[in-house]
Amino acid sequence: MPQLVEISQILSGKYVGEEVTVRGWLHNRRSSGGIHFLMVRDGTGVIQCTMKKDRVSAETFEVAKKITMESTIELTGVVREDNRAPGGYEIQTSDLRVIYRAEEGFPIAKKYHGPDFLLDNRHLWIRSQKMQRILRIRARFLKAAREWLDQNGFTEFHAPTLITAACEGGATLFSVKYFDREAYLTQSWQLYAEAAIASLGKIYTIAPSFRAEKSRTRRHLTEFWHLEVEVPWCDLEGIMRIEEEMLTYILHRLVEDPIAARDLGALGRPPKDLLRIEPPFPRITYDEVVKILNDDGIRFEWGNDLGWVEEKHLTLKFDKPFFVTHYPRSAKAFYHKPDPKRPEVTLSADLLAPEGYGEITGGGQRIEDLNELLERIKENNLNPEDYKWYIDLRRYGTVPHSGFGLGVERTIAWICKLSHIRDAIAFPRLINRVYP
Repeated sequence: MPQLVEISQILSGKYVGEEVTVRGWLHNRRSSGGIHFLMVRDGTGVIQCTMKKDRVSAETFEVAKKITMESTIELTGVVREDNRAPGGYEIQTSDLRVIYRAEEGFPIAKKYHGPDFLLDNRHLWIRSQKMQRILRIRARFLKAAREWLDQNGFTEFHAPTLITAACEGGATLFSVKYFDREAYLTQSWQLYAEAAIASLGKIYTIAPSFRAEKSRTRRHLTEFWHLEVEVPWCDLEGIMRIEEEMLTYILHRLVEDPIAARDLGALGRPPKDLLRIEPPFPRITYDEVVKILNDDGIRFEWGNDLGWVEEKHLTLKFDKPFFVTHYPRSAKAFYHKPDPKRPEVTLSADLLAPEGYGEITGGGQRIEDLNELLERIKENNLNPEDYKWYIDLRRYGTVPHSGFGLGVERTIAWICKLSHIRDAIAFPRLINRVYP
């Protein structure tokens, strides 16, 4: 009996000359004279299966002729290497069995569909080869991140999604009715992470975060996935080294993975682009950014946070990720530590992706001193009672510590050369979209 195998194994060069069976969905079909070309998808890849009229029964050939798109099928045949076939391999089919016949009129056709149509039909669009490739790279990205963090002594830690106090600011919180009181969806695990470092030391999480930002840009989601890291006994320079070493490891692991490398190439990202990225990453200060922008004719006042226009302009000057450091305290959240040498700026750093993509991480050194933290809370017009437990961390065993948060979708968008962040996640949540 032929062996049941995954398509990715066939596309890796295994099973040439062997009879195999594959199961999956009919991704596409065309006929030419006495031959059917059936594109079959099983979740690991897509392969061409050819069926010649003189090599199967008349009944089987007729079934293949009438089979509908997205029907679930089982095919048996011999694997052949063929450079003309997508992926370089095909199955010369000898038998076909229809498991479930899909209805006629699959909505996603070969013709052009606008973004709204594809978002309305996202549950079907994720079957497209483009989305398959992106989602596979996303999964391998997170696997590689966990590998590096685990190998370097970090412990995965999970914090609540429902919170009572803002991390980044109250204006961008989603409120939730929590029995007889109001709660919020988390913007970041960070405050809880600062509590957990006294328990577990170096920690990380990979979890969703929520921002109620009324932004209609190509790089904003209202729900996104956050890879966050917090490290005790760590300063600004130390956390930047962790960021650049971790990201470099991830990028190189993607290139070393044959499936990910093939997917990257198909998406327009030459794997060699990622392989040449090595630490250290360039570092420029916020002051230098202000000068660069104004010298280039982009009016930008010191004290403002960088927006999309400024970031895009900057990142087109680089061919690898780079840090912008020492943002003004007015542009950063209350927990960022002011630079002792220059208190008007903070020991902060954002990592920006090149090629016009912009910020992919934000972080820096946290305030460890109790009085300094209370001063910053007051300066930001926050209620100390809302942060009572967080303030306690400075009373009982405070240490210098730093951390960062990486936006998974923004990073995937850069890696995969996507024009919009919505395609970096299976079901995007946007300011005007929460369905399906």
